[in-house]
Amino acid sequence: MLETATRTEAIDLPFTYGFDDVALVPGMETVDLDMCDPTWELSPRLRFDTPVLAAAMDGVVDPPFAAEFHRQGGLAVLNLEGLHGRYADPALIYCRIADATPDEAPALLQELYAHPIDENFVRAAVHKAKALGARLAVSATPANAEWLLTAAVEEGADAVIVQSTVTSAYHRSRSGWSLDLAAFCGCCAVPVIVGNTVSHEASLALMEAGAAGILVGVGPGAECTSREVLGIGMPQISATREVSDARDEYLRSTGRHVSVICDGGMRTSGDMVKALAAGADAIMLGAPLAKAEEAPGLGFNWGMASFHGTLPRGTRIKIGTTGSLQQILHGPSSVNSGTQNLVGAIRTAMSVLGATSIRELHKVRMVHAPAIKTEGKTYQINGNL
Repeated sequence: MLETATRTEAIDLPFTYGFDDVALVPGMETVDLDMCDPTWELSPRLRFDTPVLAAAMDGVVDPPFAAEFHRQGGLAVLNLEGLHGRYADPALIYCRIADATPDEAPALLQELYAHPIDENFVRAAVHKAKALGARLAVSATPANAEWLLTAAVEEGADAVIVQSTVTSAYHRSRSGWSLDLAAFCGCCAVPVIVGNTVSHEASLALMEAGAAGILVGVGPGAECTSREVLGIGMPQISATREVSDARDEYLRSTGRHVSVICDGGMRTSGDMVKALAAGADAIMLGAPLAKAEEAPGLGFNWGMASFHGTLPRGTRIKIGTTGSLQQILHGPSSVNSGTQNLVGAIRTAMSVLGATSIRELHKVRMVHAPAIKTEGKTYQINGNL
């Protein structure tokens, strides 16, 4: 009689870290605040005073927001498959989304985003942003990248993003068609950012295909439910470190620097500093910027997969309006929660940590510190402020 085999060995799983799991340790040196330079460069022609991108979310970016975000030193990303690519004037659509109840919102988003994408609307939205003075990035999924992103570049877009929940350099398909990423990057007249991914091998392949930047993050955003729906992802600190290790390896072998952009999961300026210290060259924000008075979402935000026709992987969230974009990015702050004067906080942290540049910030010591937000905070935790 055969004995039934049983599996008793321990599963060997590597430990991974999110923002709340780590802390940054000051070292031997501090520097003057005015010596701290948080600028970020996607290409020699695209240099930004603020290492922040505004996410390709309809609740965050429309043409006027993109122009104001440019004036504040950052780069906004317009979603070409969003409302501005489907409607000539989405103002009333935004009102319908804001007025919907939580139970009504998922079906309403599916209905509104079932409207077809119109290349004329895409061109008009990009043209409007450029006419308002914005340096602008635009985003489309791999299936629509060639025609939509090409049209946007013809209207003056400064960078393009090929973006989906998970992007890889290789795709198997029964239809035999998939985007030739290397060919697209090779012929595109502007830098191509690709994402999202979380692993060393996948990001290295995307760099070898010609990507100028890599978006890091699967499912960490406040509006995203991919982790719950699909069970995929990796905590952002570990993911950023893994992709930035691939960047450094690629730089050593080719001499070409590819920007690593941490996308999602950052709630406060402290999280943003940790993302940069983990190896990111810049960060992409959604919900923190959707709180701005200039954001088109009327105090709401929703992810790019919230309106999927058969499997929504996001939700509409109410986040309110807390201040102007100037106040959120550069202050002055009226709160002590780390949600305003974000760039000022990054520069202050750089000063304390002795880093005069983002690349120097990459060298700061990081430790596992699960008690970093609770140690000594009895009165805050118990609400006795």
